[in-house]
Amino acid sequence: MTDRNLKENTRSLPHSVWPAQAIRQLEMQGAAAIGITLYELMLRAGEAAFTQIRQRWPQAQHWLILCGHGNNGGDGYVVARLAQAAGIQVTLLACAGSKPLPEEAARARQSWLDAGGTLADADAHWPEQVDVIIDALLGTGLNRAPSAPYDALIQAANQHPAPCFALDIPSGLLADSGAAPGEAIIAQSTLTFIAFKPGLLTGQARDFTGEVTCDALGLEDFLASQSAPMHRYDAGALTHWLKPRRPTSHKGSNGKLVVIGGDHGTAGAIRMTGEAALRAGAGLVRVLTHKDNMLPLLTARPELMVHELTDDSLSESLQWADVIVIGPGLGQRDWGKNALAAVIKSEKPMLWDADALNLLAISPDNRQNRIITPHPGEAARLLDIATAEVEKDRLLAAKNLAKRYGGVVVLKGAGTVIASEACPLALTDVGNAGMGTGGMGDVLSGIIGALAGQQLSLFDAACAGTVAHGAAADAVAVQRGTRGMVATDLFSELYLFVNPEMLNNKA
Repeated sequence: MTDRNLKENTRSLPHSVWPAQAIRQLEMQGAAAIGITLYELMLRAGEAAFTQIRQRWPQAQHWLILCGHGNNGGDGYVVARLAQAAGIQVTLLACAGSKPLPEEAARARQSWLDAGGTLADADAHWPEQVDVIIDALLGTGLNRAPSAPYDALIQAANQHPAPCFALDIPSGLLADSGAAPGEAIIAQSTLTFIAFKPGLLTGQARDFTGEVTCDALGLEDFLASQSAPMHRYDAGALTHWLKPRRPTSHKGSNGKLVVIGGDHGTAGAIRMTGEAALRAGAGLVRVLTHKDNMLPLLTARPELMVHELTDDSLSESLQWADVIVIGPGLGQRDWGKNALAAVIKSEKPMLWDADALNLLAISPDNRQNRIITPHPGEAARLLDIATAEVEKDRLLAAKNLAKRYGGVVVLKGAGTVIASEACPLALTDVGNAGMGTGGMGDVLSGIIGALAGQQLSLFDAACAGTVAHGAAADAVAVQRGTRGMVATDLFSELYLFVNPEMLNNKA
């Protein structure tokens, strides 16, 4: 199985993503729109969580609920009351605060006490037998590392053998970035409310969230009327971009792609990019590479049109192509620099990856006809910051890259972020740990380049290509696991995702 499995609960997972502060506004506006109070919305959240915990661990007889001093804790009090009413033994540890509880949380706590519930202090001894731990400690308002007593409770929960269920977000994970600056709950399951927060989808999120589901708490129609600042895309979104081909389409109408790279000794990189473009539906793919690579590439993939990279072949190919991909195996010698200097003069759609990005970092420019696909290390060089700073806030890094370099940015990693100054941010909710191996980026470049040649905008090609790439890797992982996956394994499954109408047929 993949290392993260997002499933449907009682309704489809939403595609809108909102920052934490905006979610708080949506709660108030949405509750008013449907004529309920914020307390009634909290009751819905607690009921949804209680139902899901019962479904996931039906044999669990003793629940340990960790409640913080905020509305996340209020959700926990609702869960506790419902569990106790159902005959489940409940131990509730409550964190004290320097300020009064918010109104809704205070009401939920009083309802728990009125029902005969009791409160144990945060430092109380844990029961000997606990079947499941419910994390209702910190929620989405956190913006720093957890302090005492929260850090100790999180550490104790992570060391305990019982599974952990997180309400809204694992405590310690930052809702807007996915960073975990201190202790953070390692949950087996997370139920988020209203809508996805970006911190559930990128950064370090996958190390902590487990299986993620979302319940809009009855606000679906209201949310549909709002313009989300970010969007979450998974394999189900591919039909939006990739329609069945016209029966009369031909190779000329499916895009002509030139792929430039593969200096001496790097035939593999440019071969994977070229083949990925073919597998993603490019009509014609021409590879310009070092002369020593020509025979191996033609032998391995005769459908590629392979030429030596020279000034003449480059000039002619740039005229011929609909889309240009440059960078895989390009190197940073004069051979690669001269090719990039010629490409940069073109106004055609293009994608830069690998060494093209390293050269771009040395000589920055801003252009709108380009996709760049940096991993965090390349992004750090492009922004002249440390890689840790990129990973600390991947959304901000992607936005800064788009502002500095123009066009479309695909910031790769666990929870790839796609940014353009002209479009809302996109987060792709696909992929797995098996993709941490050489060549995956080369394959992605070929897929995105091919889709850009099939009449998709640069932004849509980046989104669709990244989703198809990650979804194919997920399909491979289901069959073979994540360890030992190699980039070309994706070719056996990619056809399903670039022809998404086939997914229902296979199912």
